Amino acid sequence: MKFELQHTDNASDARTGIITTDHGQIKTPIFMPVGTCGSVKGVHFRELREQVKAQIILGNTYHLYLRPGLDTLKAAGGLHGFNGWERPILTDSGGFQVFSLTGIRKLKEEGCEFRSHIDGSKHFFTPENVMDTERIIGADIMMAFDECPPGQSDYQYAKKSLGMTQRWLDRCIKRFNETEPLYGYKQSLFPIVQGCTYKDLRREAAKFIADKGADGNAIGGLAVGEPTEVMYEMIEVVNEILPKDKPRYLMGVGTPQNILEAIERGVDMFDCVMPTRNGRNAMLFTYNGTMNMRNKKWEKDFSPIDPDGCETDLVYTKAYLHHLFKAQELLAMQIASIHNLAFYLRLVTDARQHIEQGDFVTWKNSIIDQLGKRI
Repeated sequence: MKFELQHTDNASDARTGIITTDHGQIKTPIFMPVGTCGSVKGVHFRELREQVKAQIILGNTYHLYLRPGLDTLKAAGGLHGFNGWERPILTDSGGFQVFSLTGIRKLKEEGCEFRSHIDGSKHFFTPENVMDTERIIGADIMMAFDECPPGQSDYQYAKKSLGMTQRWLDRCIKRFNETEPLYGYKQSLFPIVQGCTYKDLRREAAKFIADKGADGNAIGGLAVGEPTEVMYEMIEVVNEILPKDKPRYLMGVGTPQNILEAIERGVDMFDCVMPTRNGRNAMLFTYNGTMNMRNKKWEKDFSPIDPDGCETDLVYTKAYLHHLFKAQELLAMQIASIHNLAFYLRLVTDARQHIEQGDFVTWKNSIIDQLGKRI
């Protein structure tokens, strides 16, 4: 994987670049739709390519490991072969999912024992077997196995957790270097910066990871309950240390406002379930603010869902989408998901354009309050 830094904003740390993988190029800043089980809920790949204009999607190691399972994925030639997506894929390590299974998992130095949420069967993740699993899934970008501690963890727990995450990272890197890709194309491993909301721990984690010389680096453990201003502060602390010539990935974030604020602070890559999850619950994101499509005010609004949006936005009206949600039609969730994903990709594409034009901060400041308003 290669990363070419193209433009840096004069008034902020915002920047544009190009990531080149064996499955194609990714222009940054970029938003990556979440395809937990190998599919982006309710959206065909044709729509992802042509309307959403997704350049890369995510797969979830925990879910894919449990179902369909490694034997099936390996027989298919990895996730690309299994689901037919020909562009880049990133897999998380499953760490966040495993550690969110409070009550049905046991954490120790060797790894994490957990029970499947599907059938209660017992499993054990280690840094080594997670690397092996991600090799079998075959994503272009693999994430290291880490512990994602709760956002409100006390200092002692956060420090202890970070120490283990760092030891696990060394084991991940060792296993990654000992193994080869299985399907004839290269894979990259991204470490993850943890440390909760403690500046000294975040600095320690960022320095530890910067010294590894990985193809890219991720910032984890944010947007898990801490105030947004604290999240932005942690991004600034970390990005002062992470290499500028490598992509920076902020995991699991967030709202359109979060994304623009993080771009301003030097983040390149984002993912979040919010566009699809909120869409399935009738919430649309737009440049004018958010719309609840169940509200009666849309009942006789026959204007396009978004006149500046994708093809789906132009085909259907607000009144029709309101009707579909009221009637509990599956098409409602599909339309809303396509709209929201297309909007998120349009937002980062517009951000890229304004960084190149040199007016990113002015543009961001002119729209950021409106993005959060309820229409």
